[in-house]
Amino acid sequence: MKVREMTLDDLFGVLELEHVLFTDDAWSEDTYRSELADPGGTRHYVLAEDDGVLAGWAGLAAVGGQGDVLTIGVRPELQGRGVGSALLTALLDEAAVRDCAEVFLDVRADNDRARRLYERFGFTAVGVRKRYYQPSGVDAIVMVRDSRPGEVPARRGVDM
Repeated sequence: MKVREMTLDDLFGVLELEHVLFTDDAWSEDTYRSELADPGGTRHYVLAEDDGVLAGWAGLAAVGGQGDVLTIGVRPELQGRGVGSALLTALLDEAAVRDCAEVFLDVRADNDRARRLYERFGFTAVGVRKRYYQPSGVDAIVMVRDSRPGEVPARRGVDM
């Protein structure tokens, strides 16, 4: 498997898979185009390929010493085979390069597989965004990974 920077040339495949994985809350083509254009340089998107096939993609926002995992998607038949780990590693490596002391993410409360992945990487739950995912109304668990040894992540105005 190869992880590389995502480009506009990858957009068709990503959008196709986006709608398979995130039916109700899929990002639009315009959203991805805007994210990939990122004139301020605050975004970083990566793509994983397995034998030339799109295996998954992920995105990071990084500004002011804080990173936010914006999205991670893995082809259903490749889930549980290390693709998500490789993508998350690439994002965390980029967050370190950008001096992000904390990296946040939101994960669906009903996505146990993703939550276990994030916990293996040192993320801890710090809050809940009630009914965040629409139209399903599923809560989002807010998680943070603090790269400063001995620091306790601060709660950021979300309900626990």
